[in-house]
Amino acid sequence: MDPQPLTSNAERTLRLIEVLLTEPDGLTPQEMLDLLGTSRSSLFNLLGRLKSLGYIDQAERRGRYRAGPRLTAWRSAPTDRVQSLLSAFYQEAGRKNWPETLLLCIQAPEGALVLGQVETGQVVRSVYSLGNVMPTPGNIFQALQLNPPEEIKKNGFALRQTQQLVELALPVCADGSKPIAIVVMTAPAYRWDLDSILGVCLPDLRILAARLSYRMGAAIYSPFQGSQTLEIRSETELTRQDVDDFLEGPWTARLACIRPDGNPHVIPVWQSWDGANFTVIALKGSQWADYVLLDPRVSLTIDEPWPPFRRVVARGQAVPLSLHGTEADVEKKLSELNHRYLGTAAITYKVESVQQVFRIEVESLRGWQGLPGSGA
Repeated sequence: MDPQPLTSNAERTLRLIEVLLTEPDGLTPQEMLDLLGTSRSSLFNLLGRLKSLGYIDQAERRGRYRAGPRLTAWRSAPTDRVQSLLSAFYQEAGRKNWPETLLLCIQAPEGALVLGQVETGQVVRSVYSLGNVMPTPGNIFQALQLNPPEEIKKNGFALRQTQQLVELALPVCADGSKPIAIVVMTAPAYRWDLDSILGVCLPDLRILAARLSYRMGAAIYSPFQGSQTLEIRSETELTRQDVDDFLEGPWTARLACIRPDGNPHVIPVWQSWDGANFTVIALKGSQWADYVLLDPRVSLTIDEPWPPFRRVVARGQAVPLSLHGTEADVEKKLSELNHRYLGTAAITYKVESVQQVFRIEVESLRGWQGLPGSGA
């Protein structure tokens, strides 16, 4: 053991990572306490965070801690895509509270490797050990195959029910068609039947699989359908309900305001929509906040970079909200935005970083999908 004390959280985290990468049998909590020289509460806070992010794993309750899949991916060369996929999974899946446990699985020589896991908060839930390999024949992991059974090809998902479990799996396709991974929702059978899990969970799980596919490079999400020409539908206007549904997503907005010299200024911002107004937060050092205080006329453009190419344009007046006496409100809003845009990412913005909060009182709001001038 290194006799020098570790004086910062960063030093302790890096030292722990170094040791876990070289100790295949893992470490006990006491061994880590001796190594890091920290308190038990600080250690278990760190372990809980690293475990939730997939960097460490624990074979059994109160067992030894080992390097998790996100950490072991650092050891080998062909892991850039796997690491990107795993990071995207924890970020995308961490943006909402799922009713049941989610898994991310990739193909391994012996079957399907459980690469990532986001557990539900339910007391009775499905839990898997990260790094486990499950055989693929005859179950939902057939959704990982390039040529799965016809029913899976037709539906775009795999579904299975046993006496203990209901499982639903959708492929992640970097080219839009061929699976490189699957996302799986796994639940105790007494809470769900096949119809209910399809009705309640399939739409959100399909969105998750599609977003992961887009982030991995897909231009369209069409699992098992082979190479297709992207069909771009002609432009149609969104209903108000369509606009509200779209704005629930983690879309970055482009805020346009006016500089003191009269020139336009455009900056990307996080936004939240309450059904009537937008809230945006300016971090310290943001010049645009000063511009908006001088001239409150602004517009917001929010769009998605993949089909069906929805977009919303809003115009209105930016009203500054006083930070005096409302730090708790600002912290709550910032926490919501952090969770919405970053999921379970380790780095988040703090309230000390906020320069100003603006409510954009909307005067005009319209939305479309498709591309102007395109044929159906």
